[in-house]
Amino acid sequence: MKRLLLVGLALSVVSPAFAQSESCDRACLEGTVDRFVDAFIRHDPNLVPLTRTVRFTENGQRLTVGDGSWRTMTARGTYRLFVSDPKAGQVAFIGTLREENQQNKDGAPVLIALRLKVEKRQIAEIEVFVVRNENAARNCEKLGMPNHLFLEPVPAAEGMSRADLVKTANMYFSGMQQNDGKGVYPFTDDCDRFENGNQTTNAPTPAGQTRPDPKTANNYSGQWGCKEQFDSGLLHFVSRIRDRRYVAVDEERGLVFSFIFFDHMAGDTRHFTTPTGRAVTGGPTTPWTWQLAEMFKLEKGKIHRIEAILDRSPYGMDSGWSSWEDGMSDRARDATGVR
Repeated sequence: MKRLLLVGLALSVVSPAFAQSESCDRACLEGTVDRFVDAFIRHDPNLVPLTRTVRFTENGQRLTVGDGSWRTMTARGTYRLFVSDPKAGQVAFIGTLREENQQNKDGAPVLIALRLKVEKRQIAEIEVFVVRNENAARNCEKLGMPNHLFLEPVPAAEGMSRADLVKTANMYFSGMQQNDGKGVYPFTDDCDRFENGNQTTNAPTPAGQTRPDPKTANNYSGQWGCKEQFDSGLLHFVSRIRDRRYVAVDEERGLVFSFIFFDHMAGDTRHFTTPTGRAVTGGPTTPWTWQLAEMFKLEKGKIHRIEAILDRSPYGMDSGWSSWEDGMSDRARDATGVR
């Protein structure tokens, strides 16, 4: 715990990293996550290789390595999902850990999203997002293994370039932000989304109820498919989706991992007209920001599966890895500098 490292201000998640692509492959990157988690739960940064200028944030706040959740995490959980990006020297992870709290000294389940930037097999950047929601963590663990789609390589003939993977994933956020029912929504017919371990598309209709009609409902429904939700225009209360950082892209498996913020501006933005011409009101009644880690599986140019973890954050906050201008912008940024 005595190794509390001060860090420089000049590092950026968008700086090119192709030069070190051979230094840490998929196995190396995922092994680095395992070493980091071991050090994290043992509260000892000395157990993991760090650069002299390593930089660390937790839930958007810049801290010294060894501070924050380094002091409270107690054990691994059972859910583990990786997105490895050797070209950028980055690896992203969604998983569960255990953390000490007043009710559970042995450790309550929490969800984390993690990004590590690896340079010459040392960790140069650490970004941790902790969702302290026991139900969400338990829901993910009930899923067991990550969905098989996240682990399967895309056939070579169907592969997409890095730029196209990022571009298509970004269409999801742009379509939701505009949400007039007129956008291009690149979803497979069987696209599904899970948030905090909950199925938020194609959910079964509860017994005794009728499936809502997207053309007449006043609120979007988790019983609808991905495209139905977007076509409805009922997500319009998501006013702004910003600080869009595509921090890890796995071209082999067709995966894109992003950190973003959803703003609900409230006030007059709660009142809008659906594509069918109905006036509706929806969304939070006060300014509200969700912080998210969201990943996509893409196949043949379309989004097949989405998995996200999210928690409320102070309205308008950013990631700690962006300028104020980028943090408030809806511009897409990829870890290798591709826009």
